Amino acid sequence: MTRSTSAGGRVIRTATRDDVPAMVALLADDPLGAAREDPADTQTYAAAYDRVAADPAQRLVVAERDGTVLATLQLTVIPGLSRRGATRSVIEGVRVARDERGSGLGTELITWAIEESRRAGCSLVQLTSDASRTDARRFYERLGFEASHIGFKLPLGP
Repeated sequence: MTRSTSAGGRVIRTATRDDVPAMVALLADDPLGAAREDPADTQTYAAAYDRVAADPAQRLVVAERDGTVLATLQLTVIPGLSRRGATRSVIEGVRVARDERGSGLGTELITWAIEESRRAGCSLVQLTSDASRTDARRFYERLGFEASHIGFKLPLGP
């Protein structure tokens, strides 16, 4: 189990099934998430957690303090052929509770993910952020990420 304690008393740790409702609440707590998440659909999210947790290439983590989930992200490690057989990681589903934004928690969480990626032998960390999230874009650029590609998505159903 991943566990890292910060000076602020926050702990970054592997998410458990019991964390799923708090994680989904974080995912739903913005205009984009409110339109695509349904915290009442507990069975769907529990099944999704089980699928992710069973995959050794996936890491679901939370940051918490005194038992309260404050942030979450998913880290995926992908071996590949491109870039001379490079392994890369993808950071996805990053959310920080509203009252924790600006506290340094987001920086701490992303820094943790970068270090975990290094430990996993990754030579590249990538992520996407919705084009409407201008604050998130500034945040990632401040951490050294470059907007180097144009992303495409094709919805395949519900």
